[in-house]
Amino acid sequence: MHYRITLEDGTVADSTWEDNEPLAFALGDGTLSPGLEQSLLGLKAGDHETLMLAPEQGFGYKDTGNIHNLPRDDFDPEMPLEAGMVIGFTLPGGEELPGMVMEVTESHVQVDFNHPFSGHQLNFEVEIISVEN
Repeated sequence: MHYRITLEDGTVADSTWEDNEPLAFALGDGTLSPGLEQSLLGLKAGDHETLMLAPEQGFGYKDTGNIHNLPRDDFDPEMPLEAGMVIGFTLPGGEELPGMVMEVTESHVQVDFNHPFSGHQLNFEVEIISVEN
């Protein structure tokens, strides 16, 4: 399928139409949020729909437990940190987790590990290219 995700204010957050590479996935493989998967059920090749997903159907609400104040000393002193930048953090198991810098002071860096789309109503425009069993 091709898709375009826009936020409440019309900002395009992600799209496959620009690079002309449709997204291939299997239902239940974790590529899409469960709410989006549910909204796609019953669509067939050639269908073009615009779906509105509330936060609980998309990426959930922001969890304040996923916002952390990390010591500034944990970061390379030469690293230019500023609000809005996304940094990749390596977890003990080797997985990478992105975090968005929210605030930088001399003593700490506040990082939001919530999904960037959490807390937003999302508009998904989808065009189904093909459906296979």
